[in-house]
Order: sequence, then structure tokens, then C-alpha cells
Amino acid sequence: MKRKLSTEATAAWIRLMRVPSRVLDCVEQDLKKAGYPPLAWYDALLELSRAPSGELRPVELERQMLIPQYSTSRLIDKLVDEGLAARRECKIDKRGQFVEITEAGRELQKRMWSAYSAAIEKHVGSKLSDAEAARLCGLLDRLGCSCADAKGEAKAEAKSETKPAPPRDGVPAR
Repeated sequence: MKRKLSTEATAAWIRLMRVPSRVLDCVEQDLKKAGYPPLAWYDALLELSRAPSGELRPVELERQMLIPQYSTSRLIDKLVDEGLAARRECKIDKRGQFVEITEAGRELQKRMWSAYSAAIEKHVGSKLSDAEAARLCGLLDRLGCSCADAKGEAKAEAKSETKPAPPRDGVPAR
């Protein structure tokens, strides 16, 4: 027998759809106030810094970040224009190319982490106890999100201030 959609499940769905964009908007505003570029720049630079040799094909970056191809292309153009990344031709497949993080890109990503981590604490950490955050991760895991991987990511990002984080084996940035 199929279960009928409950009012509680509908309310949870509505919150699940609204809260992420609201929290992301707040984090974006905090980064902007601190004089940093958008969060997508941080995510792209983080993915590139974690990749072997600091480079990915554009399609791999797109997959890691879970944003549309046209957005990834524009983002890569902006990162290259700002000297934070460079395009490099693939030696094996001359039609292919890699996007490689530059030293300036690594430095910006590390600097941004201080403002980004403060924003996470302000908009999430300060509102949930560690036990509540762990419970929320468990609930999201049941919905298909992998908070166990995100926990490792948070530790790795905190360490990235001093050294590059290890590759994440395909785990999305958000």
C-alpha cells in the first residue's frame, strides 16, 4: 500500500528547497562584503587545487561543481582573465584542453577560506549544535546527500590554509 504524501513531508520539502538558496545568498553577501568574488570562484579554485597537478578538463570541473556547461565556460573565462587559472592544450588530444590553477588562484582560494568559513559558522554553525548538525547530516544522507564526505571536506578545507587539500575522488563541492 502506497503512503499518501503528508503535510509534514510537504513542509519539509518546501524548507529543503528554500533554505539552501537563502543560506547561500547570505554566504555570498558575506564574501562580497569581505571584498571577495562569488562562491563559484572559490569552488572552482578549490576543485582545481585538489586535482592532480592542479588541473582538470573543463568537463571534469563542470561535473565536480554541478553547474551547467555554459556557466562553467563563463566561469573559466573569468578565472583566466583574472590570472587565477590558465588554459593548457592537451598534449595527447590537441583538441582538448585543461584548466590549471595558478599560484595567484591558490592564494585567493586560501584567503577566501577565512571569510567563507566564518560565513558558514555565522549562518549554519552558530544556529546548530554539533549534535544537531550531525543529526541534520544523517537526515540529508537518507535523502541521498553525502554529509559524511562533506565532513571530511570541511576538515580538508580548514587545513588548506596551510597546504593544498587532497583530491576528493569525485565528491561534489556542495
